[in-house]
Amino acid sequence: MSDVNTISSDGDQRRWLILGVIGLAQLMVVLDATIMNIALPSAQRALHFSTVDRQWVVTAYTLAFGSLLLLGGRLADLLGRKVTFLVGLLGFAGVSAIGGASVNFAMLVTARACQGAFAALLVPSALSLLTTTFTEPKDRGKAFGVYGAIAAAGGAVGLLLGGVLTEYLSWRWTLYVNLIFAGVAFVGGLLLLERRPSPVKPKLDIPGAVLVSSGVFCLVYGFSNAATHNWHTPSTWGFLVAGAVLLAGFAFWMGRSAHPLLPPRVVLDRNRGGAYASMLISAAGLFATFLFLTYYLQQTLGYTPVVTGLAFLPIAGGIAVAANLSTIVLMPRFGPKPLVTVGMLVGAGAMVWFAQLGPHTAYATGVLGPVILTGIGLGMIFAPSINTGTFGVAPQDAGVASATVTVGQQLGASIGTSLLNTIFASAVASYFAANAASARLIGLPALTGLALAHGYDTAFSWTAGILAGGAVLAGTILFRPGPLVKPGTPDGQAAGVREEAAETGPAISA
Repeated sequence: MSDVNTISSDGDQRRWLILGVIGLAQLMVVLDATIMNIALPSAQRALHFSTVDRQWVVTAYTLAFGSLLLLGGRLADLLGRKVTFLVGLLGFAGVSAIGGASVNFAMLVTARACQGAFAALLVPSALSLLTTTFTEPKDRGKAFGVYGAIAAAGGAVGLLLGGVLTEYLSWRWTLYVNLIFAGVAFVGGLLLLERRPSPVKPKLDIPGAVLVSSGVFCLVYGFSNAATHNWHTPSTWGFLVAGAVLLAGFAFWMGRSAHPLLPPRVVLDRNRGGAYASMLISAAGLFATFLFLTYYLQQTLGYTPVVTGLAFLPIAGGIAVAANLSTIVLMPRFGPKPLVTVGMLVGAGAMVWFAQLGPHTAYATGVLGPVILTGIGLGMIFAPSINTGTFGVAPQDAGVASATVTVGQQLGASIGTSLLNTIFASAVASYFAANAASARLIGLPALTGLALAHGYDTAFSWTAGILAGGAVLAGTILFRPGPLVKPGTPDGQAAGVREEAAETGPAISA
């Protein structure tokens, strides 16, 4: 009996060490979505590229990441999650080193695009490892609470780390720092993970991979282009139309392919489909908040990069608390429906509060409160949605289900940023046009401050509407288990998600 207990204890300890490795890898990837934002002005001065080209340092990463995610998820199922996890870490570290040593703009953008490609291989591997490692409902709730907190709060931490590294070392260290994260995670993965291929070997769906990768690429590019140009240029609407057509073709092909890249059974489940949609909507609100608050704090309130990063930390704290409380305590009892719905409403309330910002609003009285509220709301959405979106799938589908969660997050970030940035710019221009005569009375700087504040308030009001719509969608689609469902059972944990195949994977697998 003592030997059995020792083995069980070792297995438990091993699982939590694996969670640490997976969490570190996820943090590295999420950081890179925002860490370069604050470093961009310094990189631009060092490499002498234009302001028009500057967006590509960020866009190259998101384009490659978003468009290759489903392919990366299926490769994880096909080749084994340990292999793709370690390859993803090595590749990400290597191209980060190249990016940090960039001598020109083309070298930097190419490295960023390669980072996105390796992230598309790494993230589904990490999340599917988490899915197959933590199969007991109680431990699964804790693990997904930690993972969800990292996924949602990592962007805020990236802003702080980017500010510190840029101000005290160099913008190049926003890329070099990945060598430290990847090195530690690689050693941990090499020692802790076991290579255990799926008993059912999926075949790679080449037509599906081409359709979905090109479709997501066109959508992300189109929305990113709208953020810097406008909706009427052919490079915006042309790519958006092409993306919609390609994704429609992908959906048609998935219903007829013998070995679909994304099996319909993964997304047609009511709870999983609702979880993917919730990730998309909440990511739109989160990344729009990062964008507008960053500009407000630096341009309007005059904060330094480091102080701006510190100002975002309450979001990370709120997310960490709400994510763990939601998945460990509330999700087994109530399921995802009330959590995600309330989280959307809390986030909408925070956006309404943000919409009261003025040109001289103090941080303590007008920003801190809605920042904390934003963290709490998003923590109630992200962790339960990630948990629900990966629950109940057959082991051979774990990678692609994990990728689908992240695709929702990436598309939401791109759509939200471009749409709301366009709304912001239009509101600022309209305010200037309507109040041009006031410039003589109050001065151009004062009018500019009022116009920007009007733009922020308008954008946050729209964000509130988007999150409120998300609450209606979540309340309609997501399933809430009845009172007879026992908390702690798979149905109680996943809120009625029906398993298409039994979770036969071992407690620790790769």
